[in-house]
Amino acid sequence: MGRPFSSVAIPRTIVGAFVFTAIVFPTSFSALLASFYAWLFNSRVYNCSLFETGEILLLYAIIEPIYTYRFARNPSLRIDVRPQSTHGSKRLLPLLKRPTRRLIEIGKSIFPLAGLDLILIKKYAGVAVSDIRRSGGYKPFSAGKDNTSGSFLAPTLHKFSWSSPLQFVRALPTDIPSSRRIALELLLAFFIYDTLFFFIHIAFHRVPYLRRFHHPHHTHAEINPQVTNQLSITERVSLILLANFSLNIIGSHVLTRTLFVPIFVYLLVEVHCGMDLEWGYDKIMPFGLGAGSRRHAVHHRVGEGHYQPFFCWWDYGLILMEQTFDTVDATG
Repeated sequence: MGRPFSSVAIPRTIVGAFVFTAIVFPTSFSALLASFYAWLFNSRVYNCSLFETGEILLLYAIIEPIYTYRFARNPSLRIDVRPQSTHGSKRLLPLLKRPTRRLIEIGKSIFPLAGLDLILIKKYAGVAVSDIRRSGGYKPFSAGKDNTSGSFLAPTLHKFSWSSPLQFVRALPTDIPSSRRIALELLLAFFIYDTLFFFIHIAFHRVPYLRRFHHPHHTHAEINPQVTNQLSITERVSLILLANFSLNIIGSHVLTRTLFVPIFVYLLVEVHCGMDLEWGYDKIMPFGLGAGSRRHAVHHRVGEGHYQPFFCWWDYGLILMEQTFDTVDATG
């Protein structure tokens, strides 16, 4: 008999076909992207400098309660049931907070990011410097100097005045990106983020000074979806700035950033969900490259190893490197 048809083959095929089509046949999505970006471009909400922070807050407020509800209702899926969470044959839930209290907590966590949105000029690739400066309360450059170059990488304070007290509006590019550009930018941005976070995460665990900033993230009994946002202010801001840098360094289009956020929030919540889900992204990804909730639960239990946030390539590399050094030491 042949191998049974895997249930993850369906979502894997759908996702793979979608990404393949977006890259190889970008004209297939041209009309849809043109219509979608035109709608966003003409929206006051999308032009607001607080949009991305609001997007993070909204998506987290939707995604995390869904995973928390499933966690509470499906004890058989839970990965990291600790001895203190077990009473006879009944698996007791860890202490979970009510959604209303969580929203207040999440709102407080977003405050530093909103503050940065209001005092720093938003700079995006494809936007003329004159438009960027105008949005920040400065006079535009003279003719002949409308060139963004690499200026979007450098932070610039808003020019505070009575007429423009804070950075409320961001300047957006007028060009419409192709699906190929968006797909490749998303793949590259997640690779850069995953790489940088992997090594920073190791530092958070192994450098005594930094360990205290990461410690709150590990102060729990059983890992569950609410642990996702259990971060010190320093680590939370670092997490978002690192994602922002990963997008900026490649000059990603603002629409790529908009689509990056829901994937980013979904992955963050899923790796912390504490459940072994049938359609977890780690099962959908081929070649065992997805880290997933099971590996991350081991990291939270042990406090070492599996430093990757989403993908496994650097963790595999670290294991291979450590095994090589152990072999060299053993052979003298």
